[in-house]
Amino acid sequence: MTPFGRRVRELRAEKQVTQKSMAASLGVSAAYLSALENGQRGSPSWEFVQRIIGYFNVIWDDAEELQELAVSSQPKAVIDTSTLSWEATELSNYLAKNIHHLEEEDLRELLHAIKIRVNRNRTDWR
Repeated sequence: MTPFGRRVRELRAEKQVTQKSMAASLGVSAAYLSALENGQRGSPSWEFVQRIIGYFNVIWDDAEELQELAVSSQPKAVIDTSTLSWEATELSNYLAKNIHHLEEEDLRELLHAIKIRVNRNRTDWR
């Protein structure tokens, strides 16, 4: 499951909407929607995300969050480290090889730590 798929599933549950009825309203198959929720499809297009936002009448910060989740929900991520240090290459390869050995809590902690460091080092948002 992807972060975007999890959030769409949560929205459907909150609104008590079935995949079948949502899919029909959005003009896609229920199979596509299921695959999207379960991480068996890549990130949805910007246009499709906008249709989901409209479908659930999501506004402001919640709409922005859904758009960000869609961007970060590529289940087959590729990391190009060709212009980075050997440490970046080792880290990306080690994580790719071993991520399935980590517990959910470990994943949450690592993600949180990386986000803190990235945001601390960013200068384009200041």
